[in-house]
Amino acid sequence: MNRPYIICHMMTSVDGRIDCDMTAQLQGVDEYYSTLDALDTPTTLSGRVTAKLELALEGEFQPKNYEPYGKQDFSKKEDAAGYEIIVDTNGVLLWEDNSAYDKPHLIITSEKVSKEYLAYLDEKNISWIVCGKNKIDLVKAVEILADKFNVKRMSIVGGGHINGGFLDAGLIDEVSLLIGAGIDGREGMAAVFDGLPMDRKPIPLKLKNVQSYESNAVWIRYLVR
Repeated sequence: MNRPYIICHMMTSVDGRIDCDMTAQLQGVDEYYSTLDALDTPTTLSGRVTAKLELALEGEFQPKNYEPYGKQDFSKKEDAAGYEIIVDTNGVLLWEDNSAYDKPHLIITSEKVSKEYLAYLDEKNISWIVCGKNKIDLVKAVEILADKFNVKRMSIVGGGHINGGFLDAGLIDEVSLLIGAGIDGREGMAAVFDGLPMDRKPIPLKLKNVQSYESNAVWIRYLVR
């Protein structure tokens, strides 16, 4: 299988929580982007919820006459050294024209996406991949990223369910955690990996590297066995 080398990179509290407002208050937050840069992953990927908070415009796309696209396909608007990839199963997030972004955006959706939404992305000059009947086929999506978009290394940067989905599909090669010096402890807050079945056994890891900072943060890297 041809696919990128995939690293899950997250900043967490000591108890493994990843709420953005919370992590922004932790000692060590300044190290998040320097550690991400050190991973040498010019392509990053986030889920719809994280993208809605950090990247997308307000509101949601509403097709006038919903007709599902209904087949696997892709549209590549440009070659790039790296992409900002957003997983948006049904195709609802709104965007500026692709020229407004530092890195070209690339949207991954399921076959449930409306034809109108893909036309909307075309108007914005935003690349897209459609794969998976009712939910995104992550295995096929990363194959397309490697074969058609030449993505060799990428980081998944949240949130917990998209991280869990890639982990469950056996697609994560490495886990990179910047642990800030603080505890969240609030009930029900998202963790680094979320949404896996209750009967799932722990997934073994192999320690790759540990680095500490004057801010009291610790950067830990594990290989997924």
